[in-house]
Amino acid sequence: MLRQEGKMSEQARSLADRLIRNLNDAKTEHERRDPLYESDSARLAAGTAAQKLGASVDTVPPGKRSCPYHFHYAQEEMFVVIDGNGTLRVAGEMLPIRTGDVIFIPPGPDYPHQIINTSDAPLKYLSISTRETPEVCEYPDSGKYGAYAPGLRSLQYAKNGVDYWENEP
Repeated sequence: MLRQEGKMSEQARSLADRLIRNLNDAKTEHERRDPLYESDSARLAAGTAAQKLGASVDTVPPGKRSCPYHFHYAQEEMFVVIDGNGTLRVAGEMLPIRTGDVIFIPPGPDYPHQIINTSDAPLKYLSISTRETPEVCEYPDSGKYGAYAPGLRSLQYAKNGVDYWENEP
């Protein structure tokens, strides 16, 4: 943390550690899945006092996408384009996005979404989301769904479903 810590009390430093993150100082993780997906992502809410909000800064290289086309059943998301241009793929449409745009994605099947860097320069955006749990996501391009809850991360193809009573006594 690059704060003037010498001028803060121990309680102030503790509060700052739990409540403040700097977009420019956050540690990033590189994710890549050739040929379409690549991003540097900094998870900002990890280790903070936040309980219902998640936030990350994502930088996507030209021609890449940060994640598959998907929608959430519970989670709501907001994206703020910090730098660059690209395309928001949403509900079967391709919408141009640029620096300064704020994008609101409510939960539900009406708003499957994906951010694509269709420019020749990096695209950087801030993602803010509710961290609803349990959560179910669907991935329309692949026919998968994911179920997420504390201690559970399960991804399956919808076509592999089983009967409700299968293997029950």
